Amino acid sequence: MVNITIYGNSGQGYTAFECMGHAGYAEAGEDIVCAAISVLVINTVNSIEQFTGDKFDLVQDQESGLIGFSLQNGASQESLLLMRSLVLGLQGIQANYKNDYMTLTFKEV
Repeated sequence: MVNITIYGNSGQGYTAFECMGHAGYAEAGEDIVCAAISVLVINTVNSIEQFTGDKFDLVQDQESGLIGFSLQNGASQESLLLMRSLVLGLQGIQANYKNDYMTLTFKEV
């Protein structure tokens, strides 16, 4: 199961996320749910790095499937749009696969 927590606040919008685990939909290398989540998460991090000037902290652990991302000084409009796009994609996966392979939680900080 992949557990994803999106962190945000009412004034700034989304400011961080943590993604942990493996979907378990299929064997490693053939797990389309895990691959879809990974593409969305990694593309968001890469896009924020490439297309914004926002500074962030990133923690990764391949074995546990952990990717922790946190904007250091809040989100620019560009980063906020990219984070909203991530959430939209993750909600689409959740709509198709329910909570069988992924949970999506929102927390206010």
